[in-house]
Amino acid sequence: MIKLYEDGIYLLNGKNIVTEYNMSKEEAKKGTIAYSILKSHNTNSSMNNLKIKFDAMASHDITFVGIIQTAKASGMKKFPLPYVLTNCHNSLCAVGGTINEDDHMFGLSAAKKYGGIYVPPHIAVIHQFMREKFAGCGKMILGSDSHTRYGALGTIAIGEGGGELVKQLLEQTYDITYPEVIAIYLDGKPKPWVGPQDIALAIIGAVFKKGYVKNKIVEFVGPGVSSMTTDFRNGVDVMTTETACLSSIWRTDEDTREFLKTHKRENEYKELNPQDVAYYDGCVYVDLDTVKPMIALPFHPSNVYEIDELKKNPYEILKAVEEEAFNITGKRILSLTDKIIDEKIMVQQGVIAGCAGGNYTNLVEARNYLKDKSCGNGEFSLSIYPSSQPVFTELLKQGVITDLTNTGAIIRTAFCGPCFGAGDTPVNNGLSIRHTTRNFPNREGSKPGVNQMSAVALMDARSIAATALNGGILTSAEEVYKEHQVPEYKFDETSYENRVFYGFEKGDFESELKYGPNIKDWPEMRNLADNILLKVCSKIMDPVTTTDELIPSGETSSYRSNPLGLAEFTLSRRDPEYVGRAKEVDKLEKDRATGNISTEIKVVIEKINKIFGQEKINLDDIQIGSTIYAIKPGDGSAREQAASCQRVLGGLANISKEYATKRYRSNLINWGMIPFIMEEEANFEINDYIYVPQIKDSLNGDMKSIKAYVISDEIKEINLSISYLTDVEKEIIKAGCLINYNKK
Repeated sequence: MIKLYEDGIYLLNGKNIVTEYNMSKEEAKKGTIAYSILKSHNTNSSMNNLKIKFDAMASHDITFVGIIQTAKASGMKKFPLPYVLTNCHNSLCAVGGTINEDDHMFGLSAAKKYGGIYVPPHIAVIHQFMREKFAGCGKMILGSDSHTRYGALGTIAIGEGGGELVKQLLEQTYDITYPEVIAIYLDGKPKPWVGPQDIALAIIGAVFKKGYVKNKIVEFVGPGVSSMTTDFRNGVDVMTTETACLSSIWRTDEDTREFLKTHKRENEYKELNPQDVAYYDGCVYVDLDTVKPMIALPFHPSNVYEIDELKKNPYEILKAVEEEAFNITGKRILSLTDKIIDEKIMVQQGVIAGCAGGNYTNLVEARNYLKDKSCGNGEFSLSIYPSSQPVFTELLKQGVITDLTNTGAIIRTAFCGPCFGAGDTPVNNGLSIRHTTRNFPNREGSKPGVNQMSAVALMDARSIAATALNGGILTSAEEVYKEHQVPEYKFDETSYENRVFYGFEKGDFESELKYGPNIKDWPEMRNLADNILLKVCSKIMDPVTTTDELIPSGETSSYRSNPLGLAEFTLSRRDPEYVGRAKEVDKLEKDRATGNISTEIKVVIEKINKIFGQEKINLDDIQIGSTIYAIKPGDGSAREQAASCQRVLGGLANISKEYATKRYRSNLINWGMIPFIMEEEANFEINDYIYVPQIKDSLNGDMKSIKAYVISDEIKEINLSISYLTDVEKEIIKAGCLINYNKK
């Protein structure tokens, strides 16, 4: 059972939930774990508007090049805090010739020059390395990956776009209003056949669509926390990203201490608990005893069912997914009902991988189900990716790897590929079950634009192993469970000692960065003019638009270090005509800047002048740029390229009803793009112009009502708004981007 409280609650002595208490909410809010950690990292005198300095940062190899290039262009001389550069996304160096390894060598040269920590390919996925080596009780860590979550180790960790990491490298601050804090109250104990993914999916299914924890901190409390090992908690924690929360934090206990002690960092432990009275802005009550093996069907981790429920009514449920695929692609190229054979659902692939699935406990549990059995020699295949070399080493010592390979499972290295479409892409029209983080459309690597599409469902490693045991027949772990044990884990970091470069505070500042031919500087961007003329280059009416649609993952990762090269893929799987339209608008602006005004723009200007009468537009005070309209853009990855690709093509703004995540909105701001909100219906179409006069004055005002004008066959007035911006964010937009702001 999962219950959402309609209003806030008081938690007394860490155990008792009450809705009223004789202490003010404002005072009792100080009793949360989150408050104490945020307060200790806040450099501002006010707790209402936080200015955070982090203890450490982490990036991987499709984000760190752009971040370092931006920081370098902004005047960075060294890494002022521990900055970990992992190479777990473009690890394979299989696409794009030499350019992936060029990025890796750039990263190593940057770690040597500026004083960073460099983790070579195949050694560890980003979040496992941070759990093992950096996360600790009471810390804060910032990462350029949306699944930056180390709450189970007592760390508030936040995934953001690269611009926010650049600010930390420049010794600036992470500025946010104090977030609401939601209690995740865990009661009871998981059944032995239930794993962390089951618990995570149950919570995601309960809260995501309601927006219950969006942009808030979730705080795991209650007696049920201690019913799980810390390794198990890590698997739940990393999936909190899919609830759309800002971050997570857990109460800590002796098992947390043991985890840190095992990893030779017992000094990083301290007990974290809410105070005797703590007020939370909401509460999710989870009875762990009632959680059953779960499955998240395409195309979102919130599309959750109990496996038993799916098996009882497979045709109707899978038919609904087929219809969703049609709504996304406009084509009937995915069928799942044909996987129902003799009332059983047949699966073509299983994957257990990455920061969610590749943990030691999950892989041992998978072995426990499969030992001395076979995955079969049919269509079904099973791939397993341990999350780090130390985990892999211990699995070797325990004989787990041998047991798994003998079943027919394939063991791979520490790699995030299956999570973003660069590893184990399934067969066309196939069904893949995965203990990974996401199952967005095309994130597994298929290409609907050329009639290639497959489906990913998220499941726990235990039920994936149970399915493998049955040769690909979808099976809940509960159906085949037999009592077994998980041997104690011993951390051997010899592989880290021999391969990881530890250079913090040891920078060789005179050394040179190593550039490959695909590593390009950011193009120059103009500062904001007084008036802007936006041309609508895409209009997306889907309920949610993910960052994978804004800039696809997979093979495009090879171009992450080449801003203009990557921009060619913007919206390519959602609106293939967008790039051409945006380039045409960019040319109109470049021509205007040189006095070459096109006939099209002259006609638009004449219409605008009719609105304002004698107040003729000075063409030196106007800026032409592209915009996209989307109902709710930005769900998913933290990648800043979802915004920067629009910007380098001449984008000036997004218009939406709301933004799916804080991090996407921040990416827009850091790249000088205005995050407009429009509550009314979007009564304009692609190729219409929208004129926004005196935009700088609007930014200096309350931004609640900004008059704009749709210039098409007729002229229509519309109302735009902008949610709260800090003074610095306003100046970044006016400057044209974060790089320009810092140069000033």
